[in-house]
Amino acid sequence: DIDTDFDDEGRQKVIDYVVDKYGKEQVAQIITYGTMAAKSSIKDVARVMDLPLAESNALTKLLPDKPGTELVHCLHAKLTNEGYWVEKKGKEELFGLDPDAIEGIKKLRDIYNLKTDDLRKLVLKEAERLEGSVRNTGVHAAGIIIAPKDLTELIPVATSKDSTLWVTQIAGNIIEDAGVIKMDFLGLKTLSILKTALELIKQNHSIEIDLDNIPLDDEITYHLFQKANCVGVFQFEAPHLISILKDMQPTSFGDLIALNALNRPGPAQYIPKYIRRKHGKEIVEYDLPQMEEYLSETYGITVYQEQVMLLSQSIAGFSKGDADVLRKAMGKKDRNTLDKMKSKFIDGATAKGNAPEILEKIWTDWEAFAQYAFNKSHSTCYALVAYQTAYLKAHYPSEFMAAVLNHAGAIEKITAFMEECKRMGLKVLGPDINESLKGFAVNKKGEIRFGLGGLKGVGENAIESIITEREKNGFYKDVFDFVKRVINQRAVNKKSLESLAYSGTFDCFPQFHRAQYFHIVDGERINGLEKIIGYGQVQQSLTTGSTNTLFGDLPMAMEIQQPKIPSCEQWTLTELLEHEKDVTGMFMSGHPLDHFKFELKHYGIMQLSDFNEYKESSTLSAANANKTFRIAGLVIDVQHRVTKTGKNFGSFVIEDFSGKTDFIVWSEDYVKFQNYLEKGQNVLLNGFFRQRYGKEGEYEFKIMSMSLLETVKQTLTKNIELTIHPITVSKDFVNFVEKNIKKHPGKSSLRFNIYEPIENLKISLYNYEKGFMMNDEMAEFLLNNPDVEVNVGLVN
Repeated sequence: DIDTDFDDEGRQKVIDYVVDKYGKEQVAQIITYGTMAAKSSIKDVARVMDLPLAESNALTKLLPDKPGTELVHCLHAKLTNEGYWVEKKGKEELFGLDPDAIEGIKKLRDIYNLKTDDLRKLVLKEAERLEGSVRNTGVHAAGIIIAPKDLTELIPVATSKDSTLWVTQIAGNIIEDAGVIKMDFLGLKTLSILKTALELIKQNHSIEIDLDNIPLDDEITYHLFQKANCVGVFQFEAPHLISILKDMQPTSFGDLIALNALNRPGPAQYIPKYIRRKHGKEIVEYDLPQMEEYLSETYGITVYQEQVMLLSQSIAGFSKGDADVLRKAMGKKDRNTLDKMKSKFIDGATAKGNAPEILEKIWTDWEAFAQYAFNKSHSTCYALVAYQTAYLKAHYPSEFMAAVLNHAGAIEKITAFMEECKRMGLKVLGPDINESLKGFAVNKKGEIRFGLGGLKGVGENAIESIITEREKNGFYKDVFDFVKRVINQRAVNKKSLESLAYSGTFDCFPQFHRAQYFHIVDGERINGLEKIIGYGQVQQSLTTGSTNTLFGDLPMAMEIQQPKIPSCEQWTLTELLEHEKDVTGMFMSGHPLDHFKFELKHYGIMQLSDFNEYKESSTLSAANANKTFRIAGLVIDVQHRVTKTGKNFGSFVIEDFSGKTDFIVWSEDYVKFQNYLEKGQNVLLNGFFRQRYGKEGEYEFKIMSMSLLETVKQTLTKNIELTIHPITVSKDFVNFVEKNIKKHPGKSSLRFNIYEPIENLKISLYNYEKGFMMNDEMAEFLLNNPDVEVNVGLVN
């Protein structure tokens, strides 16, 4: 079983090569099976048995969301306040659950044990029987079978609508015995990012970088790891690694290899010990002196399979073959083989004069290690790719982040990476008709430009026409020059031009602002953009007419005058951003919530993506329905309505950086909050979930209070606590704080914790005499100083 990673675009080339080399009759893909999991089995049975969709959804919501949940266990396993107990390999193991999930299981069991023939009960009984059954087949994303001769002579094969190759269902663990080899050709997005970044660097700097030969001791790269600025860095961008990297302060490639191997469930418990020993806070000890040779690089901690192999040879005289058998047994958690190898290890090591009790300890440690054994060669490969991405991010940040954005995929990820660009001080600019390429690219100033390929309504042919014409005949001088040169190409139509104007692609032409392209003067029937299109069409027809004559090219008989585009008021920021989002899927010129990032981060405000997850999840129950939520966002849609009985009510949608959600307010609440229900308002909501009247198990969000987001700093701040490293306390830092407090007196208190992590020293500084009022300048200052840990105490 050989795994190889390729960039996404190159993977198919490798498959084509293998088919070409060995022949179509000797290459196959592997069938995969989709089984009926707990929720899907309920939904499928409910559909067949005509259980209403609402009741089917209600049943599935009672199941825990935790991966590994099984319906049969939810219905029959021993249930306690911690979760349910499952028997595995002769002993009971706890499947831990939170109180809300346990409450859901209890309701599920009540339905299952009903005395009547309730349709929900019958659905659960049939779903229980079907759980685990094969539901559908597919084709494995990476696995490729290669045979030395025609596959039909060796294994059973079939055809599939999902693959042009044959497919086989023969099990992976006996595939070698059948006389064929299995290889996994994996598409790795990170390799595509590196490839794109190198192309952009060559394009902008005329430098060809060989990633296989970059120095592995580059200080700037390790500084990036030490600061944990690892968004976009392969294997190191998980949030929990931020504090680990800052504590570890990696200084060598070996540190990255070790952290890559340790950063998994199980071995992660050894990370603090590794860090303490690296910084000399804990003595490095070895059970036997000869172990130092192989464990010194990881400070006496067994991290890799290769260390066990080498130590077994050194301590117990294992042959290389025996050491490899031990490695395989550890990797596969083969208990029988491990037990046999233990006696051989003890006997061989005792014969070399080692104490049996120490050998028992070493073997016990190795058995624990076997649960998460990891080979150094694998970790090294991944650490190398991680280092390469970090190297490019540290030395060529614009090109690297442009490559990351090009391969981000989802809008949410693009938005998150754009936030990282802002943190790095990189400008991410909207599309520009004279600078944008198809994807994200970097201009001569090192700024990242949004690509034309991200605009709705602008097709591939239009983009190719625009870029090809620009490369051939130079930059477009103005919008009239642009329309003259491309309007004859059918790909660039009115829809394309509208998308370009809405997105700000023509903002580089200062004579018109965006609203002018869509403004219609009283008494006229067409807007500014349509006048420009008409001008381009006339110019093209005259040019075509003068060249298609009997005598060849003739001078144009007349020059068409450019139409006058009437002036008008510019769009408000809200209008401008709305149009941008319609075309690009995101706010490009800024975000209405940009001024409230401090509040969203430090004032206990829940992200709307998390709020929606909670609202839709099975964790919502009577036990926690009264929990208070604080959410905030931009009002993007409002509807003021009247019921059939003549009562006023309103519905509105708010959006933050993570997503959006909708609400309805009735009767007194509508009267109370209607002044805030205005498109473009930034609002803060407090409320809780309550059970709908007369509908058990259904909940609605009750808004208790609503206010403008701009008032939060002044009204909710009780105290501010800042935790900082002594090195952060610079003269500029002190001067700013002193001036800001004097300028903004108030009732809030300010406290400093000076913390030194190596010696674990902490000093608190505060002033009883003078308070201050939290303000925009202080918020911006703290946001721009990521080394300062901020904790805001809120008014109840």
